[in-house]
Amino acid sequence: MDLRIAHLYPDLMNIYGDRGNVIALTQRAKWRGIAVEVRPYPVGEWTDPDWPDVWFFGGGQDQGQDIVGADLAGKNGSALRKSVEGGAAVFSVCGGYQLLGHEYVPEIGPSIPGLGILDVTTRAGRKRFVGNLLVESPDGPLVGFENHSGRTYLGTGAKPLGTVVAGNGNNGEDKTEGAVQGKVIGCYLHGSGLPKNPWLADRLLGWALERRHKAARLDPLDDSDELAARAQASEVARSRT
Repeated sequence: MDLRIAHLYPDLMNIYGDRGNVIALTQRAKWRGIAVEVRPYPVGEWTDPDWPDVWFFGGGQDQGQDIVGADLAGKNGSALRKSVEGGAAVFSVCGGYQLLGHEYVPEIGPSIPGLGILDVTTRAGRKRFVGNLLVESPDGPLVGFENHSGRTYLGTGAKPLGTVVAGNGNNGEDKTEGAVQGKVIGCYLHGSGLPKNPWLADRLLGWALERRHKAARLDPLDDSDELAARAQASEVARSRT
């Protein structure tokens, strides 16, 4: 059994430790005896966009987001939508999350059209949300570090990843964090999110393996170190509420 991971725009959308999400997916698969290959998908014409089982789309600076948004407005965006329709999973953080929505509206300048893969819209706010983020979800707690000025609002097609316990999440108003739509997840969990939230990493691995291997069973792992890191980060987040 093998797993194919695509890292979207690793040179432009890779801040706040986001690359660690790719490392976590890779290592958790290898620990289970699953062969893994990771390929970068940068700006420019992509080779074999049907190849990935799971895409990772991290966060970036506003200038990088402009460049990436323009690149996704053409054939690459169409290829990514087709890949998702064909069963590929996506994990996106911050800027990547915003660009998977309908649009990102900056405080100054024209809006950046998104792919519409997620039924969300993001508008820039004047206050930046920075700090530890603690979230409860039906499947388990989540912890990360948010650093964004965007206010993301969900439409009816997406459901929240979870409910904010500490921090701001999507917009600092409705207590939602992240969005889930099919096998696509968007969130503001920097830091990086998947190493400290192993159940979410395994959810993505299961979705990704289903694309070519159908019902793939994931053997349990010893997550004591990961859970200890999450507990410590959660305690810090709660202390700052």
